[in-house]
Amino acid sequence: MGQNTDKNESSLRWVVTITIWTFILSVIVSLVSQIIFNSIQSFAVALAVLLFIVITGILFDMIGIAAAAADEVPLLAKAAKKIPGAREALYLVRNADRFSNFCNDVVGDIAGIVSGVLNALLVLRLFGSNFIAQNPTVSIVATGIVSAITVGGKALGKRLALSRAADIILLFARFLTKIEAVLPGKVFFRNTLPPKRK
Repeated sequence: MGQNTDKNESSLRWVVTITIWTFILSVIVSLVSQIIFNSIQSFAVALAVLLFIVITGILFDMIGIAAAAADEVPLLAKAAKKIPGAREALYLVRNADRFSNFCNDVVGDIAGIVSGVLNALLVLRLFGSNFIAQNPTVSIVATGIVSAITVGGKALGKRLALSRAADIILLFARFLTKIEAVLPGKVFFRNTLPPKRK
């Protein structure tokens, strides 16, 4: 009974924490993106910023799915051989519910919302230059391209995540450990425990 209460309290704390962080991150990312976007005069560069955000959302969606789909067994074998990043990858897989929630629902959704806003700003900018008035199909095509890249990219990402889940998580864990190495103290893997054998 006490154990269930602790789990419920932990889950509730996670929901509250992730909700607050989502609000903070979405406001910051949206604000920074719009400031950068509005300061860019080149249409090509503005489009590149938009595509970067779209691709970021696709990548994190893939990583979140990979964490949920990954099998511990190959990662346990790699951890036993002391392969760099394997222990951290195990940590991500064993916390896949929260990690996937962060990647898919926080980063993925924020990227989707921000890319939608930036796409609208890009179209409005073209309207202001009278480019859309002379070429009305451009806004439709631009929206279609961004949507197609998002949906097609996520479909491809899901396919890769399901077929190469362990490899993707191991690669991402190594990436996070390299970032953590230059940060003061542990940020991503402070609660990492030695791998348990099945």
